[in-house]
Amino acid sequence: MPRLLLIIPTLDRGGAEKQLSLLAAGLAQQSDFDVHVACLTRGGPWEAHLAAAGVPVTIIGKSWKFDPPAYWRLKRFISDLRPEIVHTWLFAANSYGRQAALAAGVKHLVAGERCVDRWKVWYEFAIDRRLAKRTERIVTNSAAVADFYAEHGIDREKFVVIPNGVPPFIPPADNPRAALAQELDLPVDARWIGVVGRLWPQKRVKDLVWGAELLRVARDDVRVLILGDGPQRWRLERYARQVGSASIIRFLGERPDVPRFLPHLYALWMGSGYEGQSNAILEAMAAGLPVVATDIPGNRELVVPHETGLLVKVGDRANLARKIQTLLNDPALAARLGAAGRERIERDFSVEQMVARHADFYRNLL
Repeated sequence: MPRLLLIIPTLDRGGAEKQLSLLAAGLAQQSDFDVHVACLTRGGPWEAHLAAAGVPVTIIGKSWKFDPPAYWRLKRFISDLRPEIVHTWLFAANSYGRQAALAAGVKHLVAGERCVDRWKVWYEFAIDRRLAKRTERIVTNSAAVADFYAEHGIDREKFVVIPNGVPPFIPPADNPRAALAQELDLPVDARWIGVVGRLWPQKRVKDLVWGAELLRVARDDVRVLILGDGPQRWRLERYARQVGSASIIRFLGERPDVPRFLPHLYALWMGSGYEGQSNAILEAMAAGLPVVATDIPGNRELVVPHETGLLVKVGDRANLARKIQTLLNDPALAARLGAAGRERIERDFSVEQMVARHADFYRNLL
């Protein structure tokens, strides 16, 4: 049985962390791979999912950005485990993990790039380019990510695109809207618009806060629920008060129960400046929600304009509000887009497909 080691910085509630956990559990249960996971820095909520699937998780305990002892611990762990394939995910694990795997003599080395990482600086791209030369393949979730890295000097032919997968949406049992409205002090008859994601610059939530003020002026039956936390939260809360939209926006923080909200949302709203392949969009579409999102490469691979959702130019706050208004004024259109989105996810983005594509990819390496 070939041994596969997946390395990632943490198992926090993030898109890459979720996809790795779904993949590892699926491979362990459905294939002939002996799957192990190593967390470079710490574990997180997804450890329980992996434990339930019988996937061993090892914490390396990296404490600093430059941490030689953590590197040596990782190298020793890989040498002792002796995997046939090492697949690293995200920049820190790609850097430490690939170098450690090379030093440990791993035969098949795979990296994972999951997003259009515009935050990277020149020396981080230089590390990516150097290690890519000794990496057999690079797996990504969208063509947009592969194109981005090709623009920064990495051979496009090294990339393999395997889209994300999401499980079928099953509405939580005993989840009445009235009870949720009472819990959150929301009007039960309002139209709830969902914003899901980490509150940091990439997501451009400030555009949505401004758009919410335009909606507030136009109508009084909308509430915007922001599900997520991050370093920009206090700035966004202050900005909402400054522009006047605080009365219709609720910052709900990080929520492990996002599926509880999805049946009661009217649409998903996303203003991101860049993405790889958004789990928030995938999960909203799986739940039958229409999506209003920015017209960026990663989103275009999911949202088909006027078929499964609506796309808007990045930063066009007025049009972000206008598209939500279009859905609010046309419930039949919203229902049609939501139903088509659900069908698209079931057809093309299931977890089973994602796991099977990875399994075939790994077998071809071997």
